[in-house]
Amino acid sequence: MAVTAAAAADQSRHPATYPPRSAVIGWMLFDWAAQPYFSLITTFVFAPYFATRIAADAATGQSLWGFATAAAGLIIALMSPVLGAIADASGRRKPWIAVFGAIFVVGASLMWIGKPGDPSIILPLLIAYGFATIGVEFATVFNNAMMPSLVPPDKIGRLSGSGWALGYVGGILSLILVLGFMAANPTTGRTLFGLVPLFGLDPAAFEGDRITGPIAGLWFVVFVLPMFLLTPDFPAKKPVGSALREGLADLKRTLGELPARRSVAAFLLANMIYTDGLVSLFAFGGIYAAGTFGWNTIQIGTFGILLAISGTVGAWLGGKLDDAFGPRRVIAGSLMLLLVAIISILLIDRETIFFINVAPPVAGGGLFAAPAEKAYLALGCLIGMAGGPLQAASRSLLIRLAPRDRIAQFFGLFALTGKVTSFIGPLLIGIVTAVTMSQKAGMAVLVVFFVAGLGLLARVRTE
Repeated sequence: MAVTAAAAADQSRHPATYPPRSAVIGWMLFDWAAQPYFSLITTFVFAPYFATRIAADAATGQSLWGFATAAAGLIIALMSPVLGAIADASGRRKPWIAVFGAIFVVGASLMWIGKPGDPSIILPLLIAYGFATIGVEFATVFNNAMMPSLVPPDKIGRLSGSGWALGYVGGILSLILVLGFMAANPTTGRTLFGLVPLFGLDPAAFEGDRITGPIAGLWFVVFVLPMFLLTPDFPAKKPVGSALREGLADLKRTLGELPARRSVAAFLLANMIYTDGLVSLFAFGGIYAAGTFGWNTIQIGTFGILLAISGTVGAWLGGKLDDAFGPRRVIAGSLMLLLVAIISILLIDRETIFFINVAPPVAGGGLFAAPAEKAYLALGCLIGMAGGPLQAASRSLLIRLAPRDRIAQFFGLFALTGKVTSFIGPLLIGIVTAVTMSQKAGMAVLVVFFVAGLGLLARVRTE
């Protein structure tokens, strides 16, 4: 749906004029379209498959995957503010989403080449993963920047939370699709639901794991279309060349203004720290469970589905609380819940819960049968309940703090702070774990991230 210059001008004069509900739903479906990439590729299926089946050993695989993630994250961190500034100067969002969406789809689809035990494919596969990650993250920057034109300011929280919740639902369904119908145990040849894989996918060649890349790409193509068809974009204000020059000059001015914009600067710094902690918590939660309880892929995948369900509920509820009490309070409450969860996790192991002895897990004892496993599962759901509103309210708070005419630029800075130090959490966990030879000690590092995030958030003022 196109927006004429006259309509855009009229909307700027009359802020209460917003597009119809169909435009909002189209925008929300972007989160639904993009989330399966993070659920399937970066967290629960392909990343563990790469580390254990393609690389020479799990430690080498984890380090290679980490290097590729760090390289992509550095590019995203450096370029997001620049691209956001150019988009603000040019006025358009959709063309950027289309270009970076196409890069994402191509990179994700190429991950099918990741055959097990083939070292020659590692470098091309990691390059494809890097392109896919860069594409989806840049597309997200411009999609986020469309939010203020869709609903009144008092409904931004609900829009952000509902979009995030819808994204979690997409991630859940994609996990169920892959684990239940495609990815099979190579020993039994059966999926999580006890079925033979669809489409003749070969369990021995791990084709059910490898197809997650093409599925994530196809899913994005299908479900991002409503955003392009239904959600309005602003007309072009300047040619790309002029927008580039003006955008870079404006970015320089914005960076110079940050010391004077103390609340924005404090929030961006807080976001950098607590996002690093949250990403690390998600990244190492499955590893911690595998080391503590001996969970396998099916158990970790099931844990991921339950965590995503709790995240869906949390993001939806958090959106309502955001509009009622403000995003700053939602973020603070979420960080408190995360602190409770991580401290509680540190007080649980195979045979004890909060220093009380319990029966340990036994082989063949059933899914999450031991008391400690149930407690860990409950805390994982608490993390999901807090993580969803934390991320949704963060982008809502940025919209309330940033100048509207430079919203894409500030979302670029938002992406920068979410990526520029993303290696620090995993690095500290790895160092502390290696020095102490204790997973608990390594995970305890995350307490510092959430406490520091809370301290900086206290300096943010939204008035």
